[in-house]
Amino acid sequence: MGHQLIDNFGRQVRYVRLSVTDRCDFRCVYCMSEEMTFLPRAQVLTLEELAMVARAFVELGVEKIRLTGGEPLVRRNVGQLVADIGALPGLKDFAMTTNGAGLGKHARQLREAGLQRLNISLDSLDPTRFRRLTRTGDLERVLAGIRAAREAGFERIKLNAVVLKGRNEDEVLDLVDFARGEGLDISFIEEMPLGDVSDHSRAETYCSSDEVQALIEQRYPLLPTTESSLGPSRYFRMGDSDTRIGFISPHSHNFCASCNRVRVTVEGRLLLCLGNEHSVDLRAVLRRHPGDMAALKEAIIQAMPLKPERHHFTTDGDVQVVRFMNTTGG
Repeated sequence: MGHQLIDNFGRQVRYVRLSVTDRCDFRCVYCMSEEMTFLPRAQVLTLEELAMVARAFVELGVEKIRLTGGEPLVRRNVGQLVADIGALPGLKDFAMTTNGAGLGKHARQLREAGLQRLNISLDSLDPTRFRRLTRTGDLERVLAGIRAAREAGFERIKLNAVVLKGRNEDEVLDLVDFARGEGLDISFIEEMPLGDVSDHSRAETYCSSDEVQALIEQRYPLLPTTESSLGPSRYFRMGDSDTRIGFISPHSHNFCASCNRVRVTVEGRLLLCLGNEHSVDLRAVLRRHPGDMAALKEAIIQAMPLKPERHHFTTDGDVQVVRFMNTTGG
């Protein structure tokens, strides 16, 4: 338990985003192509392998694990994985990012299995626009999922909204009011230039966190805080509400200098940076040395020098990384 994961720039990895599937029941325009080809099941880590990866990281000093996808709740028997990870000694923060559509069915089981927090994607409160942005999503089902999560006992549920100029920036204040009314936190996210999307030009839809903040402050003055969830959000408070407003700003407020995160894709690629292709194949280690925790941990330790100093995202519409967000692990 004594080893810490330190990269060549003195940053300690304390947070792992673990993808459990590349599949999703939505086709969000900024995340996926409308016609997707998903991974063959033989290339996907088993639930047992995912649990072993989680255990290895926690034993190496990681304090936070977030399950991602694709959509985690479309993975069969994901509740067993949640229970296995939730029982790991030393894990301080256990969360999941979800589109919310499956929470009506799964929220109570997830909470009882040890999941502590939820981030729920919600880019629009207009049913027609929501369907257009997600291509397949049903807004009412997501809203019902949010209610189910609250009833299951999840606290500090956070909404995630990707803001696209000309698509949904006119709903920023509506989303803030919704979060305030429901007692939720909300983070506004600049679009990541991952994957070659055909739906829109990223240069035209880019909306900076500073623009979003200015929209909010037309109604609610924002007070900066030093609060942290170990993730990239910069949090603000409002004087008359418990709701936190977060901004995730990979373009306008680069957070690379304090990056404490790595990702593991559902194929078992350990990605050292969201915006670079530096990676190590953990699946090969898992399958070459079945059940060998020492070999897995050594591979993770040896990967740390590959973590680059920073990404190089731009706002000119160029795609720096060809993999889509669903294969990266949102």
